[in-house]
Amino acid sequence: MNEATGGDATTAPSLVASPQMVDEVAHELQALLSAGNYDAVKALLQPVQPVDIAEAIGSLPRTLQALGFRLLSKDEAIEVYEYLDPAVQQSLLDKLRSNEVLELVEEMSPDDRVRLFDELPAKVVRRLFTQLSASERRITAQLLGYEQETAGRLMTTEFIDLKEFHTAAQALAIVRQRAPDTETIYSLYVTDGERHLTGILSLRDLVTADPADPIGDVMTRDVVSVRTDTDQEEVARAIQRYDFLAVPVVDLEQRLVGIVTVDDVIDVIEQEATRDLYAAGAVQAGDEDDYFQSNLFIVARRRVVWLAVLVVANGLTTEVIAKNDVVLQQVVLLAAFIPLLIGTGGNVGAQSSTVVIRGLSTQRIQALGPMKAVFREAMAGALLGLLMLLLVVPFAWWRGEGPLVGAAVGISLMAITTLAATAGAALPLLFDRMGLDPALMSAPFITTATDVAGVLIYLRTAAWLLQHMNS
Repeated sequence: MNEATGGDATTAPSLVASPQMVDEVAHELQALLSAGNYDAVKALLQPVQPVDIAEAIGSLPRTLQALGFRLLSKDEAIEVYEYLDPAVQQSLLDKLRSNEVLELVEEMSPDDRVRLFDELPAKVVRRLFTQLSASERRITAQLLGYEQETAGRLMTTEFIDLKEFHTAAQALAIVRQRAPDTETIYSLYVTDGERHLTGILSLRDLVTADPADPIGDVMTRDVVSVRTDTDQEEVARAIQRYDFLAVPVVDLEQRLVGIVTVDDVIDVIEQEATRDLYAAGAVQAGDEDDYFQSNLFIVARRRVVWLAVLVVANGLTTEVIAKNDVVLQQVVLLAAFIPLLIGTGGNVGAQSSTVVIRGLSTQRIQALGPMKAVFREAMAGALLGLLMLLLVVPFAWWRGEGPLVGAAVGISLMAITTLAATAGAALPLLFDRMGLDPALMSAPFITTATDVAGVLIYLRTAAWLLQHMNS
């Protein structure tokens, strides 16, 4: 996507729209299109940002989307198209004429074009790919050749590279010439004759440099870069850590092949966060962006697997209760506190797993250390158990008309919360050490495991207390 601009001096200033304003624009746009008042549509959309226009067009009925899109100028249409949801993009491709589609796809940024191709049917991609110009076809093939969710697949090849022997004046002339066709001009990269990345230069440093100074004397040689096979999450962390607007991407020979810009990283962060949230909720999400537009049977299929596993696992809880029916027959009131104990354990375990998974995602947990993190959560679980004990035990003692139920609940509560917090912290760390996604160690899994262990601890504790009180 292109850098955000505030509009030129000859047009009305762009508006920063709230969700309510976008809804109002969408409603007015639909009314004007239905009435055939196309001049008013152009006036309505003129001060609106491309991303807001895309949202407004995306909310229109399918029959009006192509009409609204055609009323945009060529340059505006290309930028708006890059912001549209994949489903709307594909729908427009079906409705626009072949020459309009080809022109649209040809003018897209390479990284946005590749993301579009990832969403389209293979037959459509092959047809569009063969119709691209030779240069755009070569760039697109290069990006499609990298693994998905890597820096190579995420990057754009639209950047400005300079040579060390260029003077500041020559470099500024190059920037002016190439700026309209590049993703960003705020970070400029310096390469040698074989395209090896040798330095980086900010636009500020270039503008303030003496016009006669060679770039080699002004640039920074200590360059932070990522490789084409670097995972997109690592790319996002690099940009976040160093406050970059863009990070250079090099191949195995350290040759500069592209850059990843901050706007693309924001999309990655949202995608990864959504994926982790779905995994934590035991939802097998395919394409997170179209989840709420998916067929209900597909939604159910994604979610039923974990639910089936949980049903089987909860059968273990039933078996534990059945194996300890003698103590329940002797003190029926013990059964009344089972939901409280297993619910508390499940919630504590889910909380611990959530904070640990988030800590792994942000790499904050590495500073503390895995063992200290587990110990910290275990102590937190014990403290939570103690606080709950002060609240629950007096009631259990009073309700049970004696110490048995109160003591069983108190001891079990401390053990269950400590165990749940320890498991909730340790299991995601174990998954991470094994090279698996820690989010797969989801809250429902930990909840079920602590349910089984909690019931077993509670009933065995009650049986032990009952035996000693009767002896």
